[in-house]
Amino acid sequence: MKFTCNTTILADACNIVQRGVPQKSTIPATEGIYIHAKNSRLTLTGYDLEVGITTIIDCTTEKEGSIVINARLLCDILRRLPSTSVTIDVDAHSLCKITSGESEFSLVGIPANDYPELPTVSGGIPFAIKQNTLKEMVKQTIFAVAIQDIKPVHKGIKFEVADNNLRLISCDGFRLAIRNEAIEYAGEDMTFVVPAKTLSEVVKLADSDDQNVTLSIGKKFILFEIGNYRIISRLLEGEFFNYKNAIPAQSTTTARVNVKLILDSVERTSLLITSKIKSPIRCIFDENTIKMSSATSLGAASDRIPAAIEGKRLEIGFNNTYLTDCLKTIDADEVLVELSSPVSPIIIKPVEGDSFIFLIIPMRLKNENISK
Repeated sequence: MKFTCNTTILADACNIVQRGVPQKSTIPATEGIYIHAKNSRLTLTGYDLEVGITTIIDCTTEKEGSIVINARLLCDILRRLPSTSVTIDVDAHSLCKITSGESEFSLVGIPANDYPELPTVSGGIPFAIKQNTLKEMVKQTIFAVAIQDIKPVHKGIKFEVADNNLRLISCDGFRLAIRNEAIEYAGEDMTFVVPAKTLSEVVKLADSDDQNVTLSIGKKFILFEIGNYRIISRLLEGEFFNYKNAIPAQSTTTARVNVKLILDSVERTSLLITSKIKSPIRCIFDENTIKMSSATSLGAASDRIPAAIEGKRLEIGFNNTYLTDCLKTIDADEVLVELSSPVSPIIIKPVEGDSFIFLIIPMRLKNENISK
C-alpha cells in the first residue's frame, strides 16, 4: 500500500478517530488505527469493540491496500511532520515508511486481517436531528448518568421517539434528567439506550447549527453520521428505571426563581464543603425568599435570594454538587422549583412548557440550630 495526502487533514482525522481506540487492549490490533487506501480515498477507523469511529478523506493512491498502525505513535508523528504532505508506504512485511519533507519514520504495522470487523446497522430505522439540538439535549442529561450501577443500562441515556417528539432520560439513583424536543419523524415509536461514552464522542463532533446528525437504529447497534464521520456503538440492554413513577404528582410548595441567582447562591454556600468534608446545603423556602446555609468543621455559611413562592414553608437539604450540575445546564432565565416534603424529590422545570424536567433526591438534615 502506498498513498500521499495532506498532513494536516490526515493528522486531524487521526486525532478524532483515535478517540475510538482503547489505551490498552488484549487485542493488539485494536490499539491501532485501521487504514485502507482505495480509489483516491483513505478510510480511517478506530474501534474498541464497543464504539467505533470512522471517516474518509481524499488521498493520492499509488497502491491500494490496508494496514493497522499504532494510534499513539501515528498521531504523535503526524503532529510534528514538517511538510504539508505526507506519504505512507507499506511493504509486504507490514513495515510502514512515513515520509514528509526531509523527515522519515519506519514503523512496524499490524496486518489488516488482524483487525476486528466493524459491526454494521442493516435495515436500521433512521431519523435526523440538528447537530446543536442533539448536543444541547445530551449535555442537559449526561450529567445524571450513573457512573457505577449494578445495571449497566443506567450508564447510558434512554431515547424515546414518539409522536414527533424525542425524549432523552438519564438517572443515577439520586437524580433524574429528562429533555424533550420536537422532531420530524414519521416512523414507529421506539426506545433504545445509548452509552454515555458514545454520546460524549457525538457531542464533540456535533458543532453545526444547520447540519443534521442522522441516527440509524438497529436491534443491537446504533449509527451516528455527523459530517464526514460515522460513529457506531453497541446499544445497552436491560430494563431501564421507570422514571414516570418517580415524578411526584403534586407539590405543596412552588418557587419561581432566577437561575443565575440560585446557582450563585448554591456555589457560595458550598465553599465550605469539600470531597472530604461533606454536608448538605440547607434550603428554606418561605415568604418569597430562599435561605441557604451550610455548616462543616471548617465553619458556616449562609445566604438568601428572592423568589416568588407559593404554598407552605418548607425546609429541605441537598447535595450541592447534584444541584449545581443541574442548574449549570439550564439556559433559561427562570425556572420553577416544586417541592412536596423534606424527604420527597425536588422538581426543577421551565416556567412554561416541558422542554426539561430535573428531579433530585434530597438529603436528610440534622436538627442542629441554623441561623435563619
